[in-house]
Amino acid sequence: MESELLKLQAEAEESLQQITDVTQLEAFRVKYLGRKGGLLTGIMRQLKTVPAEDRPRLGQLANEVKQAVENAFEKQKEQLASQFSATAASKVDLSLPGRFLPFGKLHPVTQVMEEICSIFEGLGFAVAEGPDVETDYYNFEALNIPQHHPARDMHDTFYVTDSILLRTHTSPMQARIMEQQEPPLRYIAPGKVYRCDSDITHTPMFHQVEGFLVDRDVSFADLKGVLTSFTRTMFERELALRFRPSFFPFTEPSAEVDIACVICEGSGCRVCKRSGWLEILGAGLIDPEVLKMVGYDPDRFSGFAFGLGVERIAMLKYGIDDIRLYYENDLRFLSQF
Repeated sequence: MESELLKLQAEAEESLQQITDVTQLEAFRVKYLGRKGGLLTGIMRQLKTVPAEDRPRLGQLANEVKQAVENAFEKQKEQLASQFSATAASKVDLSLPGRFLPFGKLHPVTQVMEEICSIFEGLGFAVAEGPDVETDYYNFEALNIPQHHPARDMHDTFYVTDSILLRTHTSPMQARIMEQQEPPLRYIAPGKVYRCDSDITHTPMFHQVEGFLVDRDVSFADLKGVLTSFTRTMFERELALRFRPSFFPFTEPSAEVDIACVICEGSGCRVCKRSGWLEILGAGLIDPEVLKMVGYDPDRFSGFAFGLGVERIAMLKYGIDDIRLYYENDLRFLSQF
């Protein structure tokens, strides 16, 4: 057995010198060092058949031979890996231009939402967020829209249960915040809202920013000043504003706010239907009944509120004529922003 071990070691070392690729190296490992059918493993299993007095000496020799073959195997493996790395490096053309990896971009609605929030934060408004799944009380009743009020038909609501729904506006945050804090208050509430409506200017889910301010002696002039500053900053020009009388259950008086058409500058075009004006938001002074519901004294405090659709602002800012483009995931459209 001693001669077999030494002969096997010599054969293995000679065989390793002739190996030129990893496939041959793996075949060598299986042949000589494999646990099940390897030649060295087979010889070592025969140790139990040798005389007891020779077993320690031959066992030690077998271990030395196995260790020597394993060391030679690892050395050859490292040498082949080094040769492969050098060959691969020599094939790299460092003069070639690098690969272009396109950067991800924020969705245009997200960009406009962040810009709106930034403008109002600059005017001193804090940002508050609330739940998308809202109670009927905060979505309607706390905003002076009781059961069976005809204004509920304006919202086309998604109901989960009789008292739970997907919020139709972010205005519930107005009631939630006023319940917990005392004036003066100055907040905006951005977020998703949901209504049963879908066409080229409406989607079942869209984004809205509700804003409100409550303090002593707040007037309609304060509201006009805030919205004028916002529109001029948002559209980066001095656009004329028009306030048209309207109705919202939670504001009195209420108004629809129009701006001079951003396309024709008020001269009249197809986008503004030749009127020269574009509607952008609804606003008004907070109804005294809403103040009473949250425990405020309407004789001491007053305030204003407004709500604007983010998609609507983005359409006017970027000249987009179909709201559905925002949600079709067409990279040709989205990459323009």
